[in-house]
Amino acid sequence: MAEILETSLAPPVGVRAEIESVAAPCPWQAAATLCRREWVRFVRQRNRVFGAIGQPLFFWLLFGIGFGSSFRMGSSDTGGLTYFEYFFPGTLVLILLFTAIFATISVIEDRREGFLQSVLVAPIPRWSMVLGKLLGGTLIAVAQGSIFVLLGYTLHLHLGPVALLAVMAWMFVIALALTALGFVLAWRMDSTQGFHAVMSVLLLPMWLLSGAFFPAEHGFLHWIVMCNPLTYGVAGLRRLLYWDASADVRAKAAESLAILPPAWACGLVMLVFCVAMFALAWRISAGRTTGDLL
Repeated sequence: MAEILETSLAPPVGVRAEIESVAAPCPWQAAATLCRREWVRFVRQRNRVFGAIGQPLFFWLLFGIGFGSSFRMGSSDTGGLTYFEYFFPGTLVLILLFTAIFATISVIEDRREGFLQSVLVAPIPRWSMVLGKLLGGTLIAVAQGSIFVLLGYTLHLHLGPVALLAVMAWMFVIALALTALGFVLAWRMDSTQGFHAVMSVLLLPMWLLSGAFFPAEHGFLHWIVMCNPLTYGVAGLRRLLYWDASADVRAKAAESLAILPPAWACGLVMLVFCVAMFALAWRISAGRTTGDLL
């Protein structure tokens, strides 16, 4: 009797398919919504702007002044690079790194507030959730990095429209890889204090050993730097910043550009690193953690 009633009350097959197609959320729309939520959250927390840009800018000025009299990279004929000029791409990557860290902390906060659990039970694929979170953090990082790029004009880095677009595209790749890495680390964490500890032990040394802070041309340290995927991100960014520079500026930077990995290696390593981190973030989000029960 119950089966007869269920069959009689069930909608026709065509109507059921139409209802399911309307009720099922679009994965791309879900990703766009999560990305937009990251932006709304960022705009409402203006202290994040100060923290993500203010601290690297302070480092750039402090170390540029401190090492200015003792650092000179290049021949005496061209004058060579000052530490302000050498450290500029590294500071830009530091901004992307800090923004990625702040963005991925929201994974821990969303889980503690119960928002992440509601997203996980939604009828959307996990890649959609991962893509939305990563795109939100990445676009915020690129926007903040673009503001700092304007300071390059004080160093005679006159970027044309094509070069500027290339720099922004490269920053997008670096930021997406770092945000995905931060997502992987934050997913297993149940406290922001623990995430800060991991950041201090892993992410900051990763940046320091990328050629952003000092050149490492010889010895054991050189091989460590070459094994760091972020090295290729910093090197690619340094090449693009001087791509459209004048002949005099490129001559000053010739020695610092000569020791960098080739451009094709920078592109290949960063693309592989970016895809691998996204795939790992997707895979790790499919598993359950103890934080899901909080």
